[in-house]
Order: sequence, then C-alpha cells, then structure tokens
Amino acid sequence: MSQNAAAVKTPKPTSRKDMTKFQWTIKEIARNKTAYFMIAPFMILFLIFTVFPVVLSMILSFTEFNLLEFPKFIFMDNYIRLFLDDDIFLTACQNTLVFASITGPASYLISLLVAWFINELAPKIRAVVTLIFYAPSIAGSVYLIWATLFSGDSYGYVNAWLMEFGLITNPILWFSDANYVMPLCIVVALWTSLGTSFLSFIAGLQTIDKSLYEAGAVDGIKNRWQELWYITLPTMKPQLMFGAVMSITNSFSFGAVVTALAGFPSVDYAAHTIMHHLDDYGGQRFEVGYSSTIAVILFVIMVGCNLVIKKLLSKVGQ
Repeated sequence: MSQNAAAVKTPKPTSRKDMTKFQWTIKEIARNKTAYFMIAPFMILFLIFTVFPVVLSMILSFTEFNLLEFPKFIFMDNYIRLFLDDDIFLTACQNTLVFASITGPASYLISLLVAWFINELAPKIRAVVTLIFYAPSIAGSVYLIWATLFSGDSYGYVNAWLMEFGLITNPILWFSDANYVMPLCIVVALWTSLGTSFLSFIAGLQTIDKSLYEAGAVDGIKNRWQELWYITLPTMKPQLMFGAVMSITNSFSFGAVVTALAGFPSVDYAAHTIMHHLDDYGGQRFEVGYSSTIAVILFVIMVGCNLVIKKLLSKVGQ
C-alpha cells in the first residue's frame, strides 16, 4: 500500500530533450534581451491595437451588441442575416470586388512600372520626379480638384468644355448619376495610387546589386525585359510582397474616395462598398455585433487575396 502511494506521489520526470529545448530558449532570450526590449513597444501596441481588435470582432460577430447592453450571444444569426436578408450588403460586395479587381492590379502594375522607369533617371532628377508622382497620394486637395473638374453645374470644367464643343446641351451631374459615380471614383483612386507601395518599389530597385546584371548578361540575358523578370523582380520579392499587401488593403478600403466625391451613401448605392456598410452599422446605427460580422467577412476576403498574391509572387522568376 505504501509502495503504491509512493508511486503516485513520484512526479513524472521531464524528458531531457524538452528540458534542453526549454533551457536553450531561456538562454536565447537572455542573450538577446536588448533586442526583445527594443521590439517590446511595437509588439505591445500591435497586440493591443491590431490582434486584440481582430479577435474581439470575431467574438462579437456572434452576438447582438449595441454598446449599451451586455452582448447577447445569438450564434450564426448575424451571418445568416448578412447573406440572406441584407440586399445592400450584396450590392456592397459586388461594388467592392469590381473596384478591387480593377484598382488593385492596375495600381500595383502602375507603381512597379513607374518606379522602374524613375530608377533609370539620374539621382537628382529621380528625386524630383518621385515627388511629382507621389504627391497626389498625400495631397488632401486632390478630391477638391476632381470635384471642381466634374462639378455638376455649367461652371464645372468638364461640363463647360463638353458644352463648348457641342457634345452636350445640359450639364451632367457626374457624382449624382449612378452611371458615372463608380468609373470616376476608380479613376481618382488610380490617380492617387502611387503611395507607399510605389516608394517601396523604388527602395527595392535601389538595393539591387549591379553585378547581378553583368552575371545575367554572361548567362544569356539579352534585353531589359528579361533582366526585369529573371533578376530585378526575384531580387526585390520582399518589396513586391509589401506592395501587394498595401495594394490589396487600399483597394478593399477605398470608402474615403467615394465619400469625399459622392457623399454617404452614394446615389442608388452605386458606389456603396463593404467599408461603407461597416461604417453604416458600426458608426451610425451602433449595431456593433452586426458590424463586427461585416468586418470579419472583409478580413477573410483580404487574407484570402493576400494568400493568392503570395502564391503568385512565389512563381516570379521561375
């Protein structure tokens, strides 16, 4: 009896392999404590303002919550309502996918090609041209310029020119007509698309070792397009991936462009997006549970697109 009791009280010995791994981890943390200390502020802010809100949104998406009462768990009701009862959400999905499928790839390719062109210029000229192309993405007055050009009265520049040449007899209400809102917003989004990804491409092009091109010429590369595909793009894959993430993020969150030009909501929901729908229920109606459901769907779509882009970029230069 005493032997059985002793056997029960005896702790299970820790495996030598697990103990060695644990000790190695502790030693590595102690050895690199300065590095961990330096990245701690970022990691803390990242967890608080990025990871925690995403996890909280996923949890709240299964609840009914209005910010005043305690959340009430309703399981999948929000998702059923979103896909089966919310016609405006389906319209928002359609508009968002149309916008993203045009502006995402187009802005990505434009940023890459313009950066490649600018990289060939002399350093002083390159700095000036980079500023010229980058300025629209940070200038707050860009929406005012486009709103003035496409003003709905006869004093709008486009209407005035069209009437002067006899192409129209009455002014067109550009941002109040469902036929013109989406195309114009797409054009403005492309005009302002040379932003952070554009700068990352320029930085990536500047870091490429010039000797790689000489080695490529010896190996049989004959023109600039082959240099781009077999040397330039594979060398700057980190910048390409970063630019792809930024392009996807911007293409799925372009609500500010529509709101600035066409108001909120846009006429006949012609340019109503998932971001607008999220803002409507979260910021206007305070249906936080339902808006969290919309946010989760948008998050899943963006993650899926990022995975597809990562798969495609892995084939560059192969």
